[in-house]
Amino acid sequence: MEKKNEVNVLVKMEGVTKEFPGVKALNSITFEIRAGEVHVLMGENGAGKSTLMKILSGVYRPNAGKITVKGREFSYLTPKDSYECGISIIYQELSVINELSILENLFVGKLPTKKVAGLSVVDYKKMNELALGVLEKVGLKRNPKQIVKEISISEKQQCEIAKAIVSNSDIIVMDEPTTSLTTAETEHLFRIIRQLKSEGKGIVYISHKMDEIKQIGDRVTVLKDGSYVGTREVKEVTVDDIVKMMVGREIKGTYHNETGADLKKEPVIFEVRNISRQDGRVENVSFKLHKGEILGLAGLVGSGRSELMNAIFGAEPKSAGQIFIDGKEAVIRNPYEAIKRGLAMVTENRRETGFLHNFSIRQNISIVPFLKGSRCQGLVGLVDNKAEEKYAMKEKENMNIKCRDINQKITELSGGNQQKVILGKWMAADSRIIIFDEPTKGIDVGSKSEIYILMRKLASEGKGVLMVSSELPELLSVCDRICIFRNGQIRKTYDISEATEEKIVKVSTGE
Repeated sequence: MEKKNEVNVLVKMEGVTKEFPGVKALNSITFEIRAGEVHVLMGENGAGKSTLMKILSGVYRPNAGKITVKGREFSYLTPKDSYECGISIIYQELSVINELSILENLFVGKLPTKKVAGLSVVDYKKMNELALGVLEKVGLKRNPKQIVKEISISEKQQCEIAKAIVSNSDIIVMDEPTTSLTTAETEHLFRIIRQLKSEGKGIVYISHKMDEIKQIGDRVTVLKDGSYVGTREVKEVTVDDIVKMMVGREIKGTYHNETGADLKKEPVIFEVRNISRQDGRVENVSFKLHKGEILGLAGLVGSGRSELMNAIFGAEPKSAGQIFIDGKEAVIRNPYEAIKRGLAMVTENRRETGFLHNFSIRQNISIVPFLKGSRCQGLVGLVDNKAEEKYAMKEKENMNIKCRDINQKITELSGGNQQKVILGKWMAADSRIIIFDEPTKGIDVGSKSEIYILMRKLASEGKGVLMVSSELPELLSVCDRICIFRNGQIRKTYDISEATEEKIVKVSTGE
């Protein structure tokens, strides 16, 4: 029986250790991928999941350990070794090249060629034939010549999966593949994964979404602080078991206002009246936010929630409507004016709009309080080294940011710790109205809990919180009221005492 299992093992990583200056990212990790299984890899942000997969892909070289791929033993893999061994990784931040076509993305770096008059030329006919077959397999109903920047995020992901299939990959790693997908798109992805599994592929599935583990996983391995916690059969564990393995404690279920106060009787500190956008994605939206309240914004992807938040913050233009802070109209034409008036916005796409890539943790945290106190549109008052260090050290402690020091580049941090730096810059600016757009996207369960606690703490201090989320359990466990969007308008608002997932889904889908 043992021999049979060994035959089915595609990858075995044993005693893998990786150290960075001052940090042991992985401490003697063992991890195995079998043919025809979905092996879920879990752990809090910073647990070492991405580092382990980067070693598998050849991006990092381990300090110790061995890797066996299909019977071949390596002390480390190069990117070339990894590719030749049939290993593909689909990262959370998709690596498609937007300026190229779908066809070109599928074959980038591996163009099929043919001989014409003794010369090697690209075999476009073969490329098209292969592309049409693999695109049909993953359900991407697009012309292969379509430019990738013109397709949706879920279609880009299908393009990445198709690229792995074209490469004849037997081991496919999917890092947080459903963070930007709707329920229907997620179900389609699961169908593709089950098909790949039936063909004997080994799938590593990295996710923080607990409900997905039972739907798609066969085994689950948990890492914590760079160490191996354990591997269990999915059918034998509960969600609570996995959470305890990840964080070592039980996670609180709800984060509602516990004072018993009727927040609707509190003063209105923020109001929008009849906001619309020229592109029609927001139409005549009005709502009020009370002191100490967390107001949730539910709806399907594309329903207008994020578009409204961008218009409020001045990141995108509005064609009509007014904004009031403490009963007085506030003219906000750009994010600088929003910051000066005490607004904060944690954006959905943290990698593109959340932080400055070439800045350190210290600089990223201090930039917003400097802007808030600056003059002449930010031209005066942006340099103060002592204040910069003070802001950064305070928020590093407050937000429990795991880093080497505050001068470390933010791009070196895990996704969860990057999110904490983003939150830290707004906390340092003492913002009064905080917009959270999908704040826990790609964040582990422990960090989610910390963010929920922070949101409730901000509300208890009298600030106003707006929370856009596609995760209904999240909205129901955190918010005081929930507004439901459909086609650019608020269709219904529920107090948390009367809101249910069923009611929200019915309103958001128009049933």
